Amino acid sequence: MKKTITILLFIIVSLAWGTTFIAMKIALNTIPPLFTTGMRFLLASLFLIYLCYQTNTSLFFPEGKNNFQLIICVFYFSIPFTLMLYGSIYINSIIASVIFSSMPIIILLFSFLFFKKKLHTSQFIGLISAILSLLVILFKEVKLGDEKTIVGIIALILALLCHSVVYLYSQEKYSNISVLTFNTLPSLFSGIFMLLMSNFIEHPIFNNFSNTSILAVLYLSYFSGIFGILSYFYLQKKVSSFYASSVFFIFPLITVILEKYMYGNVIKIDQLQPILFLVISIFLTLIPLNFKK
Repeated sequence: MKKTITILLFIIVSLAWGTTFIAMKIALNTIPPLFTTGMRFLLASLFLIYLCYQTNTSLFFPEGKNNFQLIICVFYFSIPFTLMLYGSIYINSIIASVIFSSMPIIILLFSFLFFKKKLHTSQFIGLISAILSLLVILFKEVKLGDEKTIVGIIALILALLCHSVVYLYSQEKYSNISVLTFNTLPSLFSGIFMLLMSNFIEHPIFNNFSNTSILAVLYLSYFSGIFGILSYFYLQKKVSSFYASSVFFIFPLITVILEKYMYGNVIKIDQLQPILFLVISIFLTLIPLNFKK
């Protein structure tokens, strides 16, 4: 039974993250980015509040640590997810997914730079080769695209950096905080703030929203958001960090398949090679973690 639950969690996370950027593209067809982000968080927060009530989980961080909830709200939810949506407008879902699959690399790099974490030889080799592979991928994308492609890449990289820094710091300093507490109020406040910003900046016209885009927002809120995140955190508790983090080189493959099936976009061999090399590099950085838990 335990093995079945673990496999199910792995499948949920891989599918949730592998379909995220496709769902974003669908939502953005008729709904502005800020409004999409705001509704995504607001809808998710209502269900998270219900889960907190049912599990008797506090909505607030322990006394003296409440300020970090504001940091999470701004730098883990509001800014990164808005940047992700804006970035997704200008680059295809495959490249967006590949950029975010590099999160273990960024976290490892920041752990080494800021927390003086020691690296195994394979981790160091994987880290260097992954960074080089990612640079090659982005260079090829910029070469094939236009100036808006650069804007999209920068937006996604900034989102990735924000996510990585807050996630790493929270793991180092607030690892005892419940995943529900970590996500609930920041989601609620981010949702309200983003909707207010959308009203002043984007002036959304609700009659223009298609049913497909609305369904995509619901999908992002509940499946990609709540179930994807919660499943990943619970997966981390059930298996080693190596196996949990392996989703980072699985979900981009799901995005590639969906792009081909839904939009007919086929990735070329010269683009696929550095992506595969990136996946192998990420694998190298994670191998030593398999022996730690």
